[in-house]
Amino acid sequence: MEKLFQNKKFELIKGDITERNVDAIVNAANSYLKHGGGVARAIVVKGGNVIQTESDKIGYVPVGNAAITTSGNLSCRYVIHAVGPRMGEGDETSKLQNTIKNVLLLASDQKFESISIPAISAGIFGFPKDKCAQILVDESKKFLQSHKNTSISLIEFCIIDNETYCYFQKEFDKI
Repeated sequence: MEKLFQNKKFELIKGDITERNVDAIVNAANSYLKHGGGVARAIVVKGGNVIQTESDKIGYVPVGNAAITTSGNLSCRYVIHAVGPRMGEGDETSKLQNTIKNVLLLASDQKFESISIPAISAGIFGFPKDKCAQILVDESKKFLQSHKNTSISLIEFCIIDNETYCYFQKEFDKI
């Protein structure tokens, strides 16, 4: 599914984010950048241990922030490691809003043109999938509205499971 917003392309893809050929894919990471499960594990398995090695050098990333590594053997050029909130830690909505904002700022600062984003925090971190879709899509639109000169021309949401995809589809219908 594809939409235009502020002359930029929004895409919704059902598939495996590790296979996306974009400037950067986003990894839903924990603060210590230990990529042991979920999307993070798949990224390291397919991309190679260089991603974990570079992550270890970065060390700690606070919730709501993001860091960048190279992509090893993946089709993308870089991996942005986004640390979203875990349900139950408090102020999760604001933290997820900050996470996506910081991801897009980092991508823009790096002059990336394309980025692929999973449902940050909606997996093992337990964030409600419907609310995740709403926040990620809304905050991405706000970013484009307030950063008219950004290099980003494609924001893609790459969702692997049917339930989450349906929530993102509802948000795309509102664009």
